[in-house]
Amino acid sequence: MGLPATKIKMVYWHDFPITLCFSDPVARRKKSPTLAKQADRHQLYELSVQCAEAEVDFVTETFKALRRRPARLLREDFCGTANVCCEWVRRHQQNRAIGVDLDAEVLEWARSHNLAILTPARVRRITLLHADVMEAETGPVDVLLAMNFSYWLFKERAQLKRYFQRVHAALVEDGIFFLDAYGGYESFSECEEEREIETPLGEVTYVWEQARFNPIDHDLTCHIHFHFEDGSSLAPAFSYNWRLWTLPEIRDLLEECGFKVTIYWQGWDEDGEPDGEFHPATEADADAGWICYICAEKNS
Repeated sequence: MGLPATKIKMVYWHDFPITLCFSDPVARRKKSPTLAKQADRHQLYELSVQCAEAEVDFVTETFKALRRRPARLLREDFCGTANVCCEWVRRHQQNRAIGVDLDAEVLEWARSHNLAILTPARVRRITLLHADVMEAETGPVDVLLAMNFSYWLFKERAQLKRYFQRVHAALVEDGIFFLDAYGGYESFSECEEEREIETPLGEVTYVWEQARFNPIDHDLTCHIHFHFEDGSSLAPAFSYNWRLWTLPEIRDLLEECGFKVTIYWQGWDEDGEPDGEFHPATEADADAGWICYICAEKNS
């Protein structure tokens, strides 16, 4: 009972004893964890980096336009929280998804958070595999995704080519491989970009940091940080060590592996901001920064 986190002190005023109670700020801080301590980094990642709805829209519409049939079986490599897998099975009662990731912790998070809010019928149409994408055997799928630049962890040309060959073998005869890339002259520098995002913990500052770039081999170290209104931070929340692959390199490798490649470039709105719409392109402006989708159709 009484006041929480208090200290008691006896003082005297004109020889009369007086008891003073006052709050202990140190104890109070111990009972109030920072926003960073309360934060869920996987939830923040989904809110700041990933838009599963837009990604599934693009894959669904592009596949149907190219193949004149709907895609039903999707495999998401480097699936992380399996947010895309969950969105995929929401779209149609015949849609099935396979998520592959080497990180057991993030797969468990996916099960306890994203799959946990699905209906039992939808959960049954998702398979999560704790496996290396270089070794996973899933049978032929309609579409295979490697998004969020995840395949950039393959730094050697021969290694990335082997991955693309495995993807080719994992697709049905008219299957399509979807991946993304980013670039622009600022991507070859050490820099930071930040923006505000709305979260259950209030407004949070998301920071993308390119901490190190080696122009000789394109070795790239990046971090994601989150800064909170109370001054606390998750810094870094995520770290990546990749090779920054250029579009011609990626396209050439995919074509060597038997794919027909189309680059889908993002358009711009009236204010000069990205509009979220991606269209086939063979030429583009030399912007400071850009993101594109790569559509690799399997050639029979």
